[in-house]
Amino acid sequence: MGLTYLRVTIANPARPKRSARLKFLVDSGAYYSVVPAAVLSRLGIKRGKTKTFILADGSDLKRSLGQALFRLNGDEAASPVIFGEAGDSVLLGSISLEALGLMLDPLKRELRPLPMMLAAAFPLSS
Repeated sequence: MGLTYLRVTIANPARPKRSARLKFLVDSGAYYSVVPAAVLSRLGIKRGKTKTFILADGSDLKRSLGQALFRLNGDEAASPVIFGEAGDSVLLGSISLEALGLMLDPLKRELRPLPMMLAAAFPLSS
């Protein structure tokens, strides 16, 4: 099984012209995307909540979250992003992928459009 990398542009939602293009490892097993804190700070993206994350070896670490715009192939979507620290990989997680309307085909390791479904409204019974 190979790895999938993509060049994606991220931007500050409050100032969308402030952007950076990065090479991301697509990690559909990760919820959140990870971007180096220095890049997010340079774009003016503010730190929000700090959360605890559990690593594969069972250890845990704390990281701050913010909000960024992700741009890929003409599409744009806001998504939470982790302020990465030294040693953290630059990752494109499943929330960002889904916000962009994409999913990773696990066999071919390529992006596919995410099926868009809208639930029908059912009348409430009285």
